[in-house]
Amino acid sequence: MEFDVFFSISQTPVDGHTPTEAEMFRAFFAQVEAADTLGYGVAWVAESHLSTEVQKSNRRPVVPHWQGEIGLNTSITTLASYVFARTKRIEVGAAIANVLCMGGPIAAAEKVAAFMTLHGLDPAESRKLHLGFSAGRFDFMNEASGIVPRNALEAAAWPALKGRIFNEAAELLVRLLLGETLSSEDVTPTVLTRADFWPTAICGACGRVWDLPRKAVASGPRCTCGSTEGTVEERAWARVCAAAGSESESIRFDHRWVFERLRIVPQDWRRDLLQLVIGSHDPDIQERVNRFAPVRVFNLSITPPAVIDDTHRRMTQAYHPSGGPWRRSYMPRTVMVFLDEDGDRARARATAALGAYWTALEGTIDPNKITNAAENALVGSPDEVAAQVRARFHPDDRLMLWFDFFDHDSDRVIRGMRTFQERVVPLL
Repeated sequence: MEFDVFFSISQTPVDGHTPTEAEMFRAFFAQVEAADTLGYGVAWVAESHLSTEVQKSNRRPVVPHWQGEIGLNTSITTLASYVFARTKRIEVGAAIANVLCMGGPIAAAEKVAAFMTLHGLDPAESRKLHLGFSAGRFDFMNEASGIVPRNALEAAAWPALKGRIFNEAAELLVRLLLGETLSSEDVTPTVLTRADFWPTAICGACGRVWDLPRKAVASGPRCTCGSTEGTVEERAWARVCAAAGSESESIRFDHRWVFERLRIVPQDWRRDLLQLVIGSHDPDIQERVNRFAPVRVFNLSITPPAVIDDTHRRMTQAYHPSGGPWRRSYMPRTVMVFLDEDGDRARARATAALGAYWTALEGTIDPNKITNAAENALVGSPDEVAAQVRARFHPDDRLMLWFDFFDHDSDRVIRGMRTFQERVVPLL
């Protein structure tokens, strides 16, 4: 089993105290230097964009109850240059870079190429940048970069189309980082079908209309009024066909990024020092990018076990052959850690931190969500945490241990990292 560290750099109040931005970054560097000394493999750093505090005042606030900023790291390549300069062994991972906003995939590819060129100038350098990339968590960050419907057809199809835009971006990013010269016409087109849209359920008793997950169609819709007397209509697809001006089973959409032949610079850099990791559990995009290069998978702690197992099965076949055989460690798994010599003290801290998190995220404390989150975390004394790791994870897994979750006590975070390596790992 391999162990990495996950850093959120989340500037939010804990016990009534909100650190300054400078304090947040000083604490991060102290922690990552400690992680390096303690022998952790990769420092995975969350990336975010634009102020969530300001966004709360907008018409559609995404986290209206959140205090402070969800994340302060806006550029993994900038941060990585400082981490590599201050450490000796640890590698750096993006968790996760949004390649739709702030310039899009072409700009992201050039930024990464520029960083990799400088990072690899020393022939003795062997540490990798693990580039986790995704479509981002919040739409408002992408909307500020122009990821919005461009016409009536896109507006009608937007619920399904906006997810497919990432497919186009991911292919662009991967192929440009491989050094390809291409135009937008060389990129796989975006085609949506009826199956991409949820049908609409209409209650026969009260008349309520709601979007119905397709998997529920076969069993019949059940309204909140309790009635199962309803009908299912393909209203969403009908709206898309109407906007397209024709009835069809599939519709092709214009490329989001339209350009003539181009190639990014620099080109002559050490691609062995870059590892691509896709932040999506969509099988189609995982397999699509692996047609071009070995792209691993980023995993969150809340991912259901069935999805994890299915991903490993598929990637055994889909992983690009130039990357060698697929390994379980190629899908690192995030897990929160509340570790203390006193197990009861660790459990109390977990309950407090998780309660503060759900209050910030949703405005309420849901005991069930706190319990479920605690069950997904590693909580307790060294002996208890070791037993939880053995029971819940495969011996070949790679864990991203999240010690700084709603915790600004940097000394305690470092103490937890040390205790895990010195007291937990020997028991595994």
